Amino acid sequence: MLIGAIVAGVVFGLYFTLVGLGLNLVFGVMRIVNLAHGDFVMLGGYAAWWLLSAFGIHPLVAAVIVLVVFVALGMPLYYLIVPQLQRARDSEMLSLILFFGLSQMIEAVATIFLGTTERSLPGRVLGIGPIIVLGARLPKPWVFSAAVSAVAVAAVYVYLYRTRLGTLTRAVMVSRDEALATGIDVHRVSAIAFGISLALAGIAGVFAPFMLGSITPDIGVGLNITAFAVIVVGTLGNPLGTVVGGIVYGVSLMLMQTYFSSWANLLPNLLLIAVLLVRPEGLFGRQVRRA
Repeated sequence: MLIGAIVAGVVFGLYFTLVGLGLNLVFGVMRIVNLAHGDFVMLGGYAAWWLLSAFGIHPLVAAVIVLVVFVALGMPLYYLIVPQLQRARDSEMLSLILFFGLSQMIEAVATIFLGTTERSLPGRVLGIGPIIVLGARLPKPWVFSAAVSAVAVAAVYVYLYRTRLGTLTRAVMVSRDEALATGIDVHRVSAIAFGISLALAGIAGVFAPFMLGSITPDIGVGLNITAFAVIVVGTLGNPLGTVVGGIVYGVSLMLMQTYFSSWANLLPNLLLIAVLLVRPEGLFGRQVRRA
């Protein structure tokens, strides 16, 4: 049971890394908190459900479609909202208020048009039968979801550390004012990062029905709490630290569900409190400050 819980925890951890990665990227580049992040995950899930039920489009293809659409949505949304936020005296606090309102609006509109009925995707579209990993029997949809998450994380690594745009993005993450002073088009870099963050949320949403069981318009709040737990563990503003945070969360979740199932729903809150009390800068906070 222990080995099975750890293996399943790593698989879930890779998925929750994808859930939190976009949120941490936005905070790292723009120092704003997108409280509507979980709602974009929800929208990605409904997009996958609609594409499959209406057109028979496979979730892997739906993930590509969602990626393109959400990047295209995210860039103009950035120019509509974020530059005005950053001119405010306390942009971080104002971002909490503004994106909370956006979250409520998205949830309300989704409820009106989609109803409150739970939606799910049949697991057979990603394969039937289990996959055995280190003796643990894992459903194929879990493994596919984790594999896609790993590919997305690798793509973000390549974007940040192997491209010129990524170098500019990291420069903005270190100091927005200094990047602006050196001639970097900070708004263009930030708009692309914002679009990528929404795309990551949307892709996570495509696989949410397989990993979470179903989706409803109100799952955004719970996903936000989970995403915050993941990125706080892995350090706020360090996108790739999210990988460690996600795996820590995933393994902890599976262990809790295996041995203390009645406490499993409290895990995100317990992790947040524990990390903030013991190491508020996160696991990689010191390395980030020295960089």
